[in-house]
Amino acid sequence: MRPILLAAALLSLASPSLAQPAAGPAPQALQPPAPPYGQDIDAAAARRAIDAAMAEARANGWTVAVSVVDTHGELIAFERMDGVQYGSIEVSRQKAWTAARFRRDSKAFADSLAAGRLGSLSFEGVASVEGGILILAGGKIVGAVGVSGASSAQDAQCARAGAEAAVRR
Repeated sequence: MRPILLAAALLSLASPSLAQPAAGPAPQALQPPAPPYGQDIDAAAARRAIDAAMAEARANGWTVAVSVVDTHGELIAFERMDGVQYGSIEVSRQKAWTAARFRRDSKAFADSLAAGRLGSLSFEGVASVEGGILILAGGKIVGAVGVSGASSAQDAQCARAGAEAAVRR
């Protein structure tokens, strides 16, 4: 009987999930309540987002990959510039997926990590960097744009241009 109790005691000390939580302030939310989902953007809107994001990158001499996803995070459109690093292909998709699935720009996860909240790392596929921007129409999420290849702030600048263009008629 004693070996079982000893093993249980050691397990409870070694396993943070079984330990008592530390006293302190309640964790803060990443952002205010997220907007609701709307109807997915169509291929024409996704094309406008790609074109605007690519135009912003070209105007600044940046080489990027751009992904546009629907509200579920599924790819609608993608384009990459010649010479973009191959890693940016998947990272652009992950940034867009992160924004769409978690209903917030991917920068929220970067900010969370910078504040020491490491829980953001526990989700597979989450891009904890800037460059994944929600596409909003009528206050509802209709998709997201992800850009990768330049700095995170530059990627976000391109993605914002794409998100704005997606809902322009």
